[in-house]
Amino acid sequence: MDRTGARPKSGRPKRLLPLHPITAPVFLNSMWNVNDHFPAKLMDALSAKGFTVSSTGGVMRVEKYGSGAEFRRTSNDHYTMTILPTILLNGQFVRLWDAGYQKFLLTDDGRKFPARAEQLVNMRRFNEELRTALGIPTYYNEALGSTSLVSVYDRVKGRAGDVPDKTVGVKTVSGH
Repeated sequence: MDRTGARPKSGRPKRLLPLHPITAPVFLNSMWNVNDHFPAKLMDALSAKGFTVSSTGGVMRVEKYGSGAEFRRTSNDHYTMTILPTILLNGQFVRLWDAGYQKFLLTDDGRKFPARAEQLVNMRRFNEELRTALGIPTYYNEALGSTSLVSVYDRVKGRAGDVPDKTVGVKTVSGH
């Protein structure tokens, strides 16, 4: 079912892929197929391609250029992506939010920070290099620039999205 409660034309409910639990934003479909399984041998070779790779308890974190992604080992000695490529802020994964007029980084604790051009360029480089290293094709719309996990453009009063910060779960900070 969608936000209105109607079923999509395909008859299947839409599958939302949030990285972090937040209140009902509009999630874009991921450009990565998160159901892909990558052989352990391929994942182990990432460090030789310039990525910083750390692995603990079956969870592999891949980083480069201040961006990162997370993979988990499956029972058949493969890895599946659990956190899509994103920007790292103080070592933590953040969500990229396109507010229509500017892109923001959203933290798990509800804070937002303006995304800097350098961060977006580096995330794009990381994404492209990781795709190449894993043998995943890049499609035209992805090659145009960064894609956001969360997007809220509707500013019509009374509709979901009319107060963008509230829609994506940003906490109000007082005392500035």
